[in-house]
Amino acid sequence: MRVIGGEARGRPLRAPSSPAVRPTSDRVREAVFDVLSSLDVLRDASVLDAFAGSGALGIEALSRGAASATFVDSDREAIRTIEANLGRVGFGARPGVRVVRTDALGFLAGARARYDVALLDPPYRFGEWAQLLERLHAGVAVIESRTSVEVPDRFDLHRVYRYGGTLVTVVSESGRAGPARGGDRATGGGAP
Repeated sequence: MRVIGGEARGRPLRAPSSPAVRPTSDRVREAVFDVLSSLDVLRDASVLDAFAGSGALGIEALSRGAASATFVDSDREAIRTIEANLGRVGFGARPGVRVVRTDALGFLAGARARYDVALLDPPYRFGEWAQLLERLHAGVAVIESRTSVEVPDRFDLHRVYRYGGTLVTVVSESGRAGPARGGDRATGGGAP
């Protein structure tokens, strides 16, 4: 596993050894970030990497110009891996980078922050999509799943595509053409 593009391109990343973690393949990550780049939502964006695992998605976003990233995972080994990967690519001390060990649903329940981009890659057995998406405040969300996910009406479907056993769904908040800008967006360094 490696960073696909941007300033940290080619740098290796490690995945936690936990069987519960399913890292996004390089091929799927490249496709996801091609879509996000075509939407022009990464430059200076605030990013949420929920169910972060190795942190590869959030690190890729930072490498491609995101201003901040919040990595959320409940697994202790995943948190250690994310912190090590951030250090490995030189993003560990970057302002606006935050690693939070907690459940993603609980994190979003208490969050008052808005993110420009949310990267959602839970274990395939995850079944609480309705709750998760109702709590999410993001201009664009990328959903990785095994089967299709019903998205709330407040999101517009941008694209759905399949890579092997992974279904990737890209949605945006209704009426939003691009990333959130201004006072209510997340800054990674502040409390959600």
